[in-house]
Amino acid sequence: MPSLQQSVDEILHRFPRAGSSDVIPLLQAVQQRCGYLPREALEAIAQRTQVSLTRMYGVATFYERFRFQPVGKHLIQACHGTACHVNGAKQVGRAVHQTLRIKDRETTLDGMFTLETVACLGCCSLAPVMMIDDKVYGRLNAQRAQRLLNRYRQPGEAR
Repeated sequence: MPSLQQSVDEILHRFPRAGSSDVIPLLQAVQQRCGYLPREALEAIAQRTQVSLTRMYGVATFYERFRFQPVGKHLIQACHGTACHVNGAKQVGRAVHQTLRIKDRETTLDGMFTLETVACLGCCSLAPVMMIDDKVYGRLNAQRAQRLLNRYRQPGEAR
């Protein structure tokens, strides 16, 4: 795995003339590479692009998609859009909270799961839905959600 400095160098290589108008793509690139926005990476980018650290933090805190803490091994995105809400997202959410003992935007103590509530995953016909990593799971209820999470806890278990 590349060092943080190597990652920053590679990102800045893709943006040779980075400036204020490139803040969002730079932040996206850092988060994609690191899983979150480490302060050290933002400081290095600010220094090399002449974009202030304050500006970068202002943009990153405006958009909910940016994170300042590492995420767990598995990122759970629980949909609470209209279709999911009407079809039981609240019960699914309660089951996730009870099973993992975490709230929205928290990570389990073992570093296995991070939970994010999202407005819509775009899978309304499968409501209620949650996505774990890049895989969508639909037509959930509380019991199915708990079984699914427990499968992810099993070492080597097929997903």
